[in-house]
Amino acid sequence: MFGMIKNTIFGNTEETEYKILSSETKDGVNYEVRRYDGAKYASVASEGRSFDQVTGELVRKLLMYIGGSNDQGEAMGTTSPVIITVYPRDDGVMSRRLVVSLRIPTNYQVCAPVPNDSAIKIEDRPGMTVYSLQFGGFAGETEFRAEASRLAKTLGETAPFQHKQYFCCTYDPPMKPYGRRNEVWFLQEEP
Repeated sequence: MFGMIKNTIFGNTEETEYKILSSETKDGVNYEVRRYDGAKYASVASEGRSFDQVTGELVRKLLMYIGGSNDQGEAMGTTSPVIITVYPRDDGVMSRRLVVSLRIPTNYQVCAPVPNDSAIKIEDRPGMTVYSLQFGGFAGETEFRAEASRLAKTLGETAPFQHKQYFCCTYDPPMKPYGRRNEVWFLQEEP
């Protein structure tokens, strides 16, 4: 799939481009294998508070940055999805460490504005291949954990993926009442 621009309450939203390598169905669970190219991301981290306690605050920081709280005073437009990197414990519960990220819009990839908030870091992330499971509704820690568990069981031992972290992704603003899109991504182990 190629990135697309859609008009939302946040202005134009640019969806991150990816290539679908395959679509799979196993035990009634549909998932995709996708390839994302490397890009610059704005990221902010938190330790000590739970997923549900802190994600809204961190997303607002990133929205302020792309909305003009940067050295150029530039409103860049937004991108989707919001990607939340979580680090599960051995029992599947999320640790109190997470990173919330947004891809820098395409027009600013070469020279991203510097954030006014020193907590926000601009990162060059390499390309990645992910297993992606999509689901709807409002999603918090409980929903993301359940879907991650479902994807892990579906992939089993046949698909090599990283177990130390995974990604919780949401594509919609919080005010969207229905037709919401969320995804869990597992990073494929590279050979």
